[in-house]
Amino acid sequence: MGAPVKTSQASDEAIAELLREWAPRQRWFAHKGVATHVVRLERTPLDEGGVAQLVALTVRAGEGEDAARTVYSVPISVRPAPDEALTAALIGELPDVDGARAWVYDGPHDPTWTRALLTLVAGEEGAGSRTFGVHGHSAEGGLPVPAGLRTKVLSGEQSNTSIVVSADEGEVPLIAKVFRVLSAGDNPDVVVQTALADAGCGRVPRPAGWVDGQWTGPDGTAAHGHLAHVTEFLAGSQDAWRVATAAVAEGRDFSAEAAELGRATAEVHAVLAAELPTQPATPERLAALADGLLERVAWATTAVPQLHGVATAARERVDAVRHVTGAPDLQRVHGDYHLGQVLHSAARGWVLLDFEGEPLRPLAERSLPDLALRDVAGMLRSFDYAASTVADPGNWGPAAREAFLDGYAAVAGSDPRVGPSAVLLAALELDKALYEVVYEARNRPDWLRIPLDAVHRLLSDPS
Repeated sequence: MGAPVKTSQASDEAIAELLREWAPRQRWFAHKGVATHVVRLERTPLDEGGVAQLVALTVRAGEGEDAARTVYSVPISVRPAPDEALTAALIGELPDVDGARAWVYDGPHDPTWTRALLTLVAGEEGAGSRTFGVHGHSAEGGLPVPAGLRTKVLSGEQSNTSIVVSADEGEVPLIAKVFRVLSAGDNPDVVVQTALADAGCGRVPRPAGWVDGQWTGPDGTAAHGHLAHVTEFLAGSQDAWRVATAAVAEGRDFSAEAAELGRATAEVHAVLAAELPTQPATPERLAALADGLLERVAWATTAVPQLHGVATAARERVDAVRHVTGAPDLQRVHGDYHLGQVLHSAARGWVLLDFEGEPLRPLAERSLPDLALRDVAGMLRSFDYAASTVADPGNWGPAAREAFLDGYAAVAGSDPRVGPSAVLLAALELDKALYEVVYEARNRPDWLRIPLDAVHRLLSDPS
């Protein structure tokens, strides 16, 4: 490949111009269809040669200096010669780097970049400067980096980028998740999974470590937070969505699997309540929750004409939260729970993933204690979607739903279908369905009937 390209040799301005054209076409870029402008670019090398680099790219969405700004994490590899194995990951060429050309690639597709990241984690090393720098951390009893280091980028993610690191026999394969939107503060995916693993909970992948760092935030002030998370990769596992939809397609009852998933969910909630701070569900907090749910009703029923007729009933259902007494404490939760966030391992059973919460919510909100029933509501809605993948699912959805709740109640010690929890669960499930109606109306109109039918069904249920 020739001599490595040093960070200082490549022009920030030239790289910013390449990324300005390339980034809006990537799945993780949140401002598609909006005029964007590069406000700031910061770079730091992750290896001694400067091939592996990390860019913090501040983008302004819209015109005017007051328009919203977002800082994206953009891993790149800068090479002095083209690499045929990375052709599909080419970002662009730099015409003049000390009198020679250079090729810039999307870093996660380059094993050299992943090796540099994992070296930081394993060695607990740092790189960069006080204004933009990174530091690796190994989890207590963390997993070693595989020697072979064969890598593959997962293709299905929307908001982050995950790199599977294969292992030789006897080694544990890893998965490195690179957070694409940089937000100041601790990422729940790192904090929550680490707390669960440290408590001995086998319902999450074992951690290997993480990378945090500092950068210039959207407002120009210093920011600090997580940039990447490295955990065990459960090779040979299947995500719960595939398992469930296969059962639907085969007309096979899913009750046993759903009940076990309910038990696993309650186990995780119990450990989180024991290991991380909780808050009592005071009247003030329930009133704030009701206000937020009412805002969602107003937003959804205004945005989608098919919901206009249910606005009054929906407001009544969610406002009932305000009058609940004896509600369970608020605690740390998954926050974006559905079948796609769970794996089934032959050795471990159900394993929960991706504790970031809803990616469009501010990080500070995603880190707040919430009702564990929000996760329950999310999974119930996911069963409904799975059942809808065939024309006539029969009783598959209701049976899976009840089995999940049975399993959850058996471990939690209280039934979400009874007492104050029933009122809360009904409001949270309706809230999720209303969000889905708006999403499908805007993105997948052919799917609109699924959450729309659910809204009508939930509002017709007197419980």
